[in-house]
Amino acid sequence: MKTHELSPMERREQTLGRIYVVLPFLSLGLLFALWLYVSSGEGARFPSPMATLERFHQIMERPIKGLTIFGHVLASLQRVIIALAFAWGLGIAFGIATGWNRRLDALLTPLFTAFRSVPPLAWIPLITIWFGLGEFPKVLLVFIGAIPAIVVNTHAGMRYVQKTYLDVGTMFNATPRQRLFKIAIPSALDAIFAGVRTSTSAAWMVVLAAEMLGGKSGVGFLIIRGMDSLDMPLVLLSMIFIGLVGALLAVLTQLTERILCPWTKKRSN
Repeated sequence: MKTHELSPMERREQTLGRIYVVLPFLSLGLLFALWLYVSSGEGARFPSPMATLERFHQIMERPIKGLTIFGHVLASLQRVIIALAFAWGLGIAFGIATGWNRRLDALLTPLFTAFRSVPPLAWIPLITIWFGLGEFPKVLLVFIGAIPAIVVNTHAGMRYVQKTYLDVGTMFNATPRQRLFKIAIPSALDAIFAGVRTSTSAAWMVVLAAEMLGGKSGVGFLIIRGMDSLDMPLVLLSMIFIGLVGALLAVLTQLTERILCPWTKKRSN
């Protein structure tokens, strides 16, 4: 039986595939080596891996405000999920409406542009005055930080639907509703999911800032707690979990996009 010999192009792709598998582990190894280096010097102020690991065991045995590190992560995620649910629902609807209807676009888009030009943290004084320091203000602040990305991407996706697709629908006597829901929105899914990814990362960053300004739970609260008590291992431990959760959210949104929009994977390959 003859074995199939790989062509030079196939061998090159195989080699590149192996390299791409190794590179993430290499980058993590270099990061860990840098961590060891900056924390090993005499009088180093950066927590070592062992000190950070020990702090992890401590917070698991003696929770802060009744919550372990995982409890604080879940508290932050709960705020993000609630805010994203409203941001995606309202943002996608608003983006579709303004991107599809020119009159609504002319009427509402300038107002939204002015709204999204204000940084989310600039709303903190007003939100604090109106709603205090409870749970709702944090969720509202995350909503304000997440909605611009989903609106902008959805609006752009609807505005730049290829005219050829719409013309074909018209030739087959498609109604305006069919042209919107059967042609335009499916064509804009790539842009919508780009907004979903961006809004998710924005929401995760804003919730941390919101928790730093007031609260008794969440990863942002842990950072402020560690800073006030000069507990740098706790600060670094919180930062590590922030990075891990952020990476996990990015992977989940990407997997969801590949399931709902499988053609994006084919195009990237």
